[in-house]
Amino acid sequence: MKVYKVKVNGKVYEVELESVTESNAKISAPVQEAPKAEPAPTTSGEGSPLNAPMAGTILDVKVKVGDTVKEGDIICILEAMKLENEVVASTSGVVKKVAVAKGDSVSNGQILVVIG
Repeated sequence: MKVYKVKVNGKVYEVELESVTESNAKISAPVQEAPKAEPAPTTSGEGSPLNAPMAGTILDVKVKVGDTVKEGDIICILEAMKLENEVVASTSGVVKKVAVAKGDSVSNGQILVVIG
């Protein structure tokens, strides 16, 4: 039985090994491919999309198609990690499309509404 001292992130640990053969082989971490980004869904040029700022669940949608909104108006309530977040309009205009409903799960960057 051999006792080795190993330093990990500045902290020293003692490790006991029964039988070890030493090797000069180089150890490298496996390389992971970066996930391929899916292209963001586009609109038909009829306004600017309002995207989800984070992944979560839609608790309430405060607007419907045809509503006039001003910059800063609350569009929907998004729950993420047990916190309710107000998603506000980034521009003024008329709601052209509502792409989510109450109870929907959304991912980061997903289109919530289109304002034209």
